[in-house]
Amino acid sequence: MKSIPLNAQEKLNIVESLATLLASGIPIIETVESLIEESKGNSLKILQFLKEDLNQGKTISYSLARHPKAFDPITVNLLKAAEEAGTLETTLKDLTHSIKKDIDFSSTVKSSLIYPILVLVILFAVIVLNLFFVIPRISQVFTRLKIDVPLPTKILIATSNFATENLIFVIFALFIITILIYLSYKSKKSYLGKILFSLPPVSKLIIEIDLARFTRSMALLLKSGIPIDSAIELSDDVINKNEIKIVLKDALKQVTAGKTLSSSLKKNKRVIPGFMIRIIQAGEKSGTLEKSMQELSDQFESRVTNRVKTITLLIEPLLLLIVGLLVGGLMLAIIAPIYNLIGQIGQR
Repeated sequence: MKSIPLNAQEKLNIVESLATLLASGIPIIETVESLIEESKGNSLKILQFLKEDLNQGKTISYSLARHPKAFDPITVNLLKAAEEAGTLETTLKDLTHSIKKDIDFSSTVKSSLIYPILVLVILFAVIVLNLFFVIPRISQVFTRLKIDVPLPTKILIATSNFATENLIFVIFALFIITILIYLSYKSKKSYLGKILFSLPPVSKLIIEIDLARFTRSMALLLKSGIPIDSAIELSDDVINKNEIKIVLKDALKQVTAGKTLSSSLKKNKRVIPGFMIRIIQAGEKSGTLEKSMQELSDQFESRVTNRVKTITLLIEPLLLLIVGLLVGGLMLAIIAPIYNLIGQIGQR
């Protein structure tokens, strides 16, 4: 059977509805039937498969595991552990809270990027408008009046002529570049991603985003009674940066060998912050490691939010400067020959 994908909001709707209806004492089959009546699209398909599996005596975790594009291994294993422990309602509520936080967290990061992206789109629109509409008309005026234009204007006119005369080629090239950028963005092994992730401000931000997701995942898994070694292994799925994946794989080996998580992470202070190790160590000593992980998750999310705001505040004036220089350069290249012509007429 082909895996059915869901976005984060669709996943939240299913998990939250299951949690609410089960908490009300409604049997699971009736709960799913009720959700089927209100659902559509991929959510409806998944719920129909869920009902079919439940009628055959299968578990919720088994059914959802058939759709890895919708439900990650962490969610599936949490539900499996909850079904075995008889804590399904509590786990569904915890999952709902976690997914909501993840959506809010992602929204905060994405909303901070709206302004820079909007500025770049406007800049692109201004360049296209000038190349295809303004400069060709101005160029005709210069040609009719036999004005000797400066080098920057000649380059601008030549670029405009090439773009207008090879419009299909330009559109095709832009389409190919867009596809390549998109594929590069989607690929975890992309050179573009490696270059972007290696930039100091971005690298630090990605590490903190990964650690926020890792600690939140660990808090959920440990609270559900999943052993620490399994929790570390499952939490690896939420990590993007290869550097952290290597650290966690090494930590998993040491934890499996009987060492504590805090001692396993100590030799990687270049990647793992000291305060994180100390809080984990305190949680291990007091037997409240899941609470320590939740506290760390909250701290990292706060740090990411503040860091994104700082980066955005630094980018905004830089973008405005770039836009000002490019637009000003375009206008100067167009207007300068006209002023020269006016000056020559005045001298006559």
